[in-house]
Amino acid sequence: MDKKTVFIYHTSSPDRYGLLKELAKEKRKKMTYAETLLWEKLKLFPKPIHFRRQHIIGDFIVDFVYLEKHLVIEVDGEYHNTPKQSLDDQLRTESLNRQGFQVIRFTNEQVVTHIEDVTQQIYKSINNK
Repeated sequence: MDKKTVFIYHTSSPDRYGLLKELAKEKRKKMTYAETLLWEKLKLFPKPIHFRRQHIIGDFIVDFVYLEKHLVIEVDGEYHNTPKQSLDDQLRTESLNRQGFQVIRFTNEQVVTHIEDVTQQIYKSINNK
């Protein structure tokens, strides 16, 4: 990394950060099977690629993020198919996009049944940024 590289960390409101920090810790301990499977693959990406899991960005906790490329990876379970959750996800993605992040979403099923395709798609996204 050159000396001109600047990282911008998007933090939540001070009144929410403590709660989000505790929730993120809890979510790290209780990741879904699909999240755990993907996390094991993301840890194998070549250096300097480094993902964080259950990371706070603004008022959200994202499943995975590669901060240097502003890339967010979300793994969605069945409940994301409900109309309300689908709308919430859309608003969340739009907010993250406004903060400069690209968001890629995968279903649990995609991760579990096609993990190599998922990791290839992530790697391509990193190289296209």
